[in-house]
Amino acid sequence: MFAVIETGGKQYRVQPGQRLRIEKLEADPNTAVKFDRVLLVADGDEINVGAPLVQNAVVEANVLGQGRDKKKIVFKYHRKTRYRKFKGHRQPFTEVEIRSISLK
Repeated sequence: MFAVIETGGKQYRVQPGQRLRIEKLEADPNTAVKFDRVLLVADGDEINVGAPLVQNAVVEANVLGQGRDKKKIVFKYHRKTRYRKFKGHRQPFTEVEIRSISLK
């Protein structure tokens, strides 16, 4: 069984027991969160595709922790004008573990 959920403007293919990093959620570690924006649910040969969302579908997950990704370097450069600019960026994320996928 798997599902496709939307959170943080991105889509993720998830299945029970899977750990993944998603865009930051305002949730404390060791709490439960529910994703109700489910785009697709597949269970064996049975596939439910939403238009745009699957009705009464919920994906439940546990929040494992909050963190920040590795630093990405943003470098701007203009030749012949002595213009160089370095900037770093660390994207915050929330790590979750998928518990269950259900259709009510």
